[in-house]
Amino acid sequence: MHSISTESAPLARGHYSQAIIHAGVVYVAGQLPLVPGQPDGMLETFEAQARQVIANVIAVLDAAGSGRDLILRTTVYIAGIEHWPAFNAIYAEMLGGHKPARTVVPVPELHYGYLVEMDAIGAVRGS
Repeated sequence: MHSISTESAPLARGHYSQAIIHAGVVYVAGQLPLVPGQPDGMLETFEAQARQVIANVIAVLDAAGSGRDLILRTTVYIAGIEHWPAFNAIYAEMLGGHKPARTVVPVPELHYGYLVEMDAIGAVRGS
């Protein structure tokens, strides 16, 4: 196993790694919509948070030798089902024609008051 850490995504604030690579697969830990280098700021709109959380996942995947085109599966937690259509549109825009397996879980709230969290599993290039 190999641990991934990149400053291009929010640094882990607890006892976990941003991602772990094992047997040619990268497992990205749940990412919040934190702006790298600004751990105490919060983007105000759901749309801005959705774009940032996807960008954070992609940054970790890139650091692991993977990428948006190699995402196998994602799990997305959204605070409030009313955000589902907006998330779906932003997700489709940012991933383009690539359609990994995905689960979206509406929840009543997320840590620190954020509106979206996302994890991912991806293939590592050349594996």
